[in-house]
Amino acid sequence: MSSPLPLVRLKPKTDPRRLRRGFPWVYANEVVTDRRTRALTPGALARLEDGEGRALGLVAVNPVSKIFCRMLGPDPKVAIDENWFAARLDRALKLREQLYDAPFYRLVHAEADGLPGVIIDRFGDTVVIQPNAAWAETRFEELSRAVLRVTGVTSIVKSASGRARALEGLDEESGVTQGAVSGPIAVPMNGATYMADLLGGQKTGIFFDQRPNHAMFQRLARGGSVLDVFSHVGGFGLAALAGRATQALAVDGSAPALELAQQGAAAMGASQRFDIRRGDAFDVMKALGDEGQKFNAVVCDPPAFAPSKPTLEAGLRAYEKVAKMACPLVQDGGYLVLCSCSHAADLEKFRASCLRGIGRAGRRAQLLHTGFAGADHPQMPELVETGYLKALFFRLVA
Repeated sequence: MSSPLPLVRLKPKTDPRRLRRGFPWVYANEVVTDRRTRALTPGALARLEDGEGRALGLVAVNPVSKIFCRMLGPDPKVAIDENWFAARLDRALKLREQLYDAPFYRLVHAEADGLPGVIIDRFGDTVVIQPNAAWAETRFEELSRAVLRVTGVTSIVKSASGRARALEGLDEESGVTQGAVSGPIAVPMNGATYMADLLGGQKTGIFFDQRPNHAMFQRLARGGSVLDVFSHVGGFGLAALAGRATQALAVDGSAPALELAQQGAAAMGASQRFDIRRGDAFDVMKALGDEGQKFNAVVCDPPAFAPSKPTLEAGLRAYEKVAKMACPLVQDGGYLVLCSCSHAADLEKFRASCLRGIGRAGRRAQLLHTGFAGADHPQMPELVETGYLKALFFRLVA
């Protein structure tokens, strides 16, 4: 009996072995495309076969994306329904409940949690879902019901902004789809309090991935002053204050983000030790240098300067510039933390750029620690993109 699903086949010269080993994507130039496959609806399910007609599994297809197929599993007969979603969510939830005492974490990290293109962050009784792939967009209702059933949350926010959805040909219509969200949510993390704007903030409202790096920074910043550049809602600065830093200055270009940072400091009772400065990060670092200001610990956590291969070289030069400009602001024997969330800039290239910047600033450094995303952002070993976050902890020496 033939399958009711359409068939997608690899080109004869496309090696299927990496797919059998777990690689989750098939690119458009790797499949046989004709009028039939190009007419498939974005998000449709299909059977995938290799060039010799041997089954590879069940895939979700999107003819308008460079990622033509996303692997959903080895069995093309499985039903992608609420129960299927619930099984994957239950597995993801068990890991997070093992890791964290409070329900504030990334619940689903896309391919690494078996839900390609799906990001879910949890904020107590509310979750923010980013369906960044067409197949998840078309099944958002089933996914939402499964989330409510497995987690017991009461509110769901759909976040539809970002580059990933644009590449899938999806809209940017965000909003509350279940329950209600009345304002920023207080998020406890590493002893600090962060205010997350789930509706108007960046991405899902907060970056849980930096949690272990915040904790490391706390230890280095204890008893000293801190400069947090590209601070967003106060990530590293508020963590440092929770770890008994004497003073923190947060720099960001977003007034709403800095307002949330101030609210977080107030919720911690740390307003007297927390200052903000709004402006372009490079301009503010130059101004602070001209003022002769120095800090015990400086951290720079910029947006992705190299989000894709074509932007890599420019991105690496930007990371070098950040390091060069930050160095004069660090006291002798103080600490400099440099971060990158660009998957196109691997650890080796990012570290080399940072060291060039430090050298150009006339400083010498010890590399103390290399940090990555927290365990609620598991890496899929076959997919380098899931290992995007790097944090380099330097001590600047005379």
